[in-house]
Amino acid sequence: MKSLLIVMLFMLPHDLMADVPSEQKAEVDYLLEYVSKSGCEMNRNGSRHKGDEAVSHIQKKYDYFRDDIKSTEDFIEYSATQSTMSGKFYMVECEGQEPIRTKDWLLDALLKYREGSGSDSSE
Repeated sequence: MKSLLIVMLFMLPHDLMADVPSEQKAEVDYLLEYVSKSGCEMNRNGSRHKGDEAVSHIQKKYDYFRDDIKSTEDFIEYSATQSTMSGKFYMVECEGQEPIRTKDWLLDALLKYREGSGSDSSE
């Protein structure tokens, strides 16, 4: 009986697990694609990571903190703000621009996305 319960829990649709509200899922997907295609590099603890590498790290943290994430802003805070090991902020370095905290960069991208899509999914 106990093993059946465990199997059933793993078979639950992913949407039933804690996560951003379904109406904000498109925002998270947009931000992940934004990082991937930006041409900028994410600096984590002195190591630079281009698009797909940065997304891979953000996705791992997103999966780890999924139970704590209740909004797109939470996604940014938990997954793309700072190192849980060193406490150092992640920075984004785009050619011809001053480095900026990844959190600020993504919040700006989120605001522009919401303005462009006509949705208001803020907290």
